[in-house]
Amino acid sequence: MSPDSSISNNTWHRLVTTEAGDPLLQLTGSFTLVSFSRSLPAITKQLAELAGQPGLHWDLTTLYQLDYAGAAVLWRAWGRQRPVHLLLRPEQERMFRRLEKAAPLPQKPGRIWFLPISLLGEQFLRLLDHLAGMIALAGQVVLDGLYLLGHPHRIPFREISASLYRTGAQALGITAVVGFLIGIVLSYLTSEQLHLFGADIYIVNILGMSVIRELGPMLAAILVAGRSGSAMTAQLGVMRVTEELDALTVMGIPHSMRLVLPKIIGLGIALPLIVLWTSAVALLGGLVAAELQIGLSIHYALTVLPDTVPIANLWLGLGKGVVCGMTIALIACHFGLRIKPNTESLGAGTTSSVVTSITAVILIDAIFAVAFSHIGIRVVG
Repeated sequence: MSPDSSISNNTWHRLVTTEAGDPLLQLTGSFTLVSFSRSLPAITKQLAELAGQPGLHWDLTTLYQLDYAGAAVLWRAWGRQRPVHLLLRPEQERMFRRLEKAAPLPQKPGRIWFLPISLLGEQFLRLLDHLAGMIALAGQVVLDGLYLLGHPHRIPFREISASLYRTGAQALGITAVVGFLIGIVLSYLTSEQLHLFGADIYIVNILGMSVIRELGPMLAAILVAGRSGSAMTAQLGVMRVTEELDALTVMGIPHSMRLVLPKIIGLGIALPLIVLWTSAVALLGGLVAAELQIGLSIHYALTVLPDTVPIANLWLGLGKGVVCGMTIALIACHFGLRIKPNTESLGAGTTSSVVTSITAVILIDAIFAVAFSHIGIRVVG
């Protein structure tokens, strides 16, 4: 090789010719992030122009220093592939070998036509996926329940009792406070309107029907969905993050039998009791407010309550509690088992679980209202 000064002579490269007459580019100096400093755009442009020359030989053995930043600049100038003729030192060879194995950068998303329709379709497909997952999980729970009926000694009584305590006994305080305040507000606003027409005694009818049939079950279910449902999802999500679910799988312990079924049974038993408790406290708050507001005797209200509110409304409210409790537990476990092993997925899964549970509770209440509209309501012709 002989230098050809008439072709080029630069501070960071020399362009010479080989004995065969081919152009050879020898890089000199330091190709590091510090050495580039302000001249990086100019060097990148010149390298791109030189890489476009056909038949150019590259010699990096004459470089004084090369780091990964300089190797990345060269790699991009070469179009992310090695030139046909390239001379490297062993340590430089390792750098470019690692760049060859690096994953490519994600492509810039193109313009999506009919974006609202596309997003709506994506959400619909996601809804179908979650619905199919919940149906599959419910079917597995039914099969586990049938298996446990034939093998009573395998029933997880300890897990069921723990679920009853966490979702039932520990929720009595918050449900009592909210139910009492709702009863006071409802009684205060209603008694003011009834007093204008001299119909004060009908406050018992309104309180009894609204609390026992609708507000009691709805309040209890929404509070449990936000409190216990989120706790179930977070518990299963943390087990996924800490790989406890994988450990159960390795030991041959089914998730549905040990984790999902006890929660569904526990909440299915606990929520009707919470509904009964919440309705009783809400009625008490409403009657106390009625006595203070319009002087209606609590003894008289409790005496006429069984005659004004048929007992079918109480059974209807308890039935809502059973269905809502099992639905909340199923949704919470479904989202908990789908959480990925990272903290971001844990937060998103818990939020989705609570929102979906509350939506399902409202939907179940609407279905009960339509399906049992002729039960427990006296219509005077």
